[in-house]
Amino acid sequence: MPDQVGVREPLLTDDADAAPERAFEQLGAVADAVLYEGYLLYPYRRSSPKNRVRWQFGVLLPRDWVERFGPVAPGISGSADSWYQQTECLLRAPKDDAVVRLRVRHLQMQHKQVEDADGSPVESLRTADGATHLSFDEAIPRETELTVPLAELLDGGRTVDVGAPGGDEYEPLPGSAGRIVRRHRELRAATTVSAEPLTPGLFRLRVRTENTGEPADAGACRNEALRDALIATHTVLGGEGVEFVSLIDPPEALAERARGCRNAFTFPVLGGAPPESTDGEGETGPAMLSAPIILSDHPQVAPESPGDLHDAAEIDEILTLRTMLLTDAEKAEARATDPRAARILDRVDSMPREVFERLHGAIRSLTPAASSGSRTSGRSTGTRASTGADRPETSAPEPPAEARSAAPQARRETLTPEPGAAIRAAATAPHQELSVPEPPAAAHSAGPEVQHQPPAPHSATTASAAAPAAHREPPTPGPTATPQRPAWWQEGGDEGLSPVTDTVLVGDARIGAGSPVLLRPRTRGADAQDMFLDGRSATVAGVFHDVDGSVRIAVTVDDDPAAELHGWYGRFHYFRPDEVAPLATTGTPAAPGRAHDRLRRRPQR
Repeated sequence: MPDQVGVREPLLTDDADAAPERAFEQLGAVADAVLYEGYLLYPYRRSSPKNRVRWQFGVLLPRDWVERFGPVAPGISGSADSWYQQTECLLRAPKDDAVVRLRVRHLQMQHKQVEDADGSPVESLRTADGATHLSFDEAIPRETELTVPLAELLDGGRTVDVGAPGGDEYEPLPGSAGRIVRRHRELRAATTVSAEPLTPGLFRLRVRTENTGEPADAGACRNEALRDALIATHTVLGGEGVEFVSLIDPPEALAERARGCRNAFTFPVLGGAPPESTDGEGETGPAMLSAPIILSDHPQVAPESPGDLHDAAEIDEILTLRTMLLTDAEKAEARATDPRAARILDRVDSMPREVFERLHGAIRSLTPAASSGSRTSGRSTGTRASTGADRPETSAPEPPAEARSAAPQARRETLTPEPGAAIRAAATAPHQELSVPEPPAAAHSAGPEVQHQPPAPHSATTASAAAPAAHREPPTPGPTATPQRPAWWQEGGDEGLSPVTDTVLVGDARIGAGSPVLLRPRTRGADAQDMFLDGRSATVAGVFHDVDGSVRIAVTVDDDPAAELHGWYGRFHYFRPDEVAPLATTGTPAAPGRAHDRLRRRPQR
């Protein structure tokens, strides 16, 4: 089965403007990861339950099948089945000769059926050479490219066919033992691209892809209906003389326009490398990826990753180790399941030691975080690391080799500490100093004030006595009383930290575990999923400290039906102190105890 992904010609062939082409190249690996996300999961065997329920993202089915029980409810997440997908974004084009280019990409299901020598379909067949062949659902990658002047999009737009032909393929098996028959149905789909002017040089671009086909059986089960579906549908946008505006972090002047964009079952993010500094003006870029999986701006695949494992949210090292430990019988079944699974096994079995060691982890930087004011104007939380000229001239000391090799490697960067992991802190309060070189004074004054208290006993007889002590204001230390906290990779780096009892000053109120808060994600630079929680009330589960000296407040959303379950096993949403507002501005947090200890790791009785 030919694999069309990764062997295309460059999108831009002229040398007039190489930046858009580079942006598309950088998006290629991420777009391919989106295309095959969840295609086949560890242990990569057909018999695994998780590989019997597939195709969960960007699925566009025939309308009559989707709406057989009523219209679909639009949302930006592509994990719900739909018959259409719509992208809207803002586009800057100062010149009249601007050109918009896009690629619509998806998978087409192809059923692989094994037949014996008599032509009868079978689930598996073992040939004389010892190979086993299994019936399974494969997929063919499809893409359609369109280049159109912006002026034409303003004058009614253009519609292009993005479907795919049907067909049958036959592959004889050795020794006339039988054959493999691959069949795929014709897909009918269309993409309409249009634009509308907003202000001089500013436009709203709309890309709408629809499955226009008829289902073979409107009452068929989902697995059967998927044969008429576009799977993992997404769109790559670029052009010449155009600039796309981030919907997550738009310039202040375009924030209202960005909120007016309506995206259904997909969400667009900027591609390419992130800028060194936005100077508080928001972000723009030459390319966008509109994907059914919600991403942040400038998504990238970790450079240490040697290949796709079809599970981009998992850690490569864990999956690689587990794949290595599969039995010979399990590996044989995986190889017989799908050619992509066979390639994963080949890569793991032949992986050089130095490549595997790189999977163990990578520390991007140990430079202390400077004031966030150097990153975005008007912000003063000091939680984002500075870059370029904003970094202090001194650099952090290199951790020992064992610390470097122990850092977990993640496929996507996140601000969320792993539940249950040891809490490491580089800095915790303005009156404490790091053992790493000092950042500028502004970085110290920008950080939130954190108060540390030892965990209170859970005993009913001691809880009341411990409560007043948890809220006494600590004495202000003199110049000679500043304690030295070890760096996070050194022994004792997390001593004295207690997420359940530590508090942080937000405005005039001190909040900690048990405090009610209102969620207010920052308007620029926030994670897309955090924006959905804007204005929701939540309860603080703990106050965490990051290795860069910043503070994160762990919360559970009050109206989340699974809030208690999330609290039980330690799955929280994390926000900076300036992204929450206390709902109770008087008093102090409740004394720590079982009533609000949402960091517990076992059922409470």
